[in-house]
Amino acid sequence: MTDTMDISEYLAKGGRLTNPANVPTRYRAELMKIMATFVDSELAGAAGFADVINAGPGIKERIAAARIVLEKTDHADKVLRLMGEFGANTDRYANHHPWSDRLPRDTPPGTLRHAHDMRLSVLNYPLDGWCDAVVMNMLMGGAVGVQLSEFLSSSYQPFAEAIREIAPREQRHTELAVEGLKKLIQQGEIDAVSQSVAYWWPRVSDSFGSGATARNDALKAMGLRSRTNAQLHDRWVNITAATLEDLGVSRPAD
Repeated sequence: MTDTMDISEYLAKGGRLTNPANVPTRYRAELMKIMATFVDSELAGAAGFADVINAGPGIKERIAAARIVLEKTDHADKVLRLMGEFGANTDRYANHHPWSDRLPRDTPPGTLRHAHDMRLSVLNYPLDGWCDAVVMNMLMGGAVGVQLSEFLSSSYQPFAEAIREIAPREQRHTELAVEGLKKLIQQGEIDAVSQSVAYWWPRVSDSFGSGATARNDALKAMGLRSRTNAQLHDRWVNITAATLEDLGVSRPAD
């Protein structure tokens, strides 16, 4: 395989790539972008939750927050090691970046922060206490689940295998958030939950991006994606709106 067309033909027959030695230039660039976005988002997410561990109202909640920080950091490490096989300087990449930095709370949705920071835009915003952290974790957990479902069938086999280990733990993070929300609502925090949902909904929604058609077609041809950003976004809306309905919380307008 020496160019993108060769990869498309190979993948059309169900082929998978298994190591950096047989990965052509364009494929490598797109795969590294996908993995860097994942790693940056996990590290930024972990840094954000680390700041709210002690805001948990009880031991169980603090353990849950600490578990999320630990596992998101571990998820980043799993994929960062794959990037290292492509020549990435993993020590410098992980340790020399302000992952806990955030924009002011009232910054408009969709705003990016650094040119060399690949985190999803929603992770540029600060958490405002325990209720806010739980709401953000539930909404973003749904988005992560949708995104990871795409990577499970990635044509780069080592990445797909790493995601198969990661996806169940991310799903558990979302379940912990739903459990936390139920408890907050039972304690009469419905107004605070609704206000936080209104804040985070457009920011999580924007994290799916608009998606250029030409690039999406190229990713599909390489076996790195199967659906458009719009399709992933619609799936997140359906899943998350149903969860909010079950909780008795109104879904914000798009």
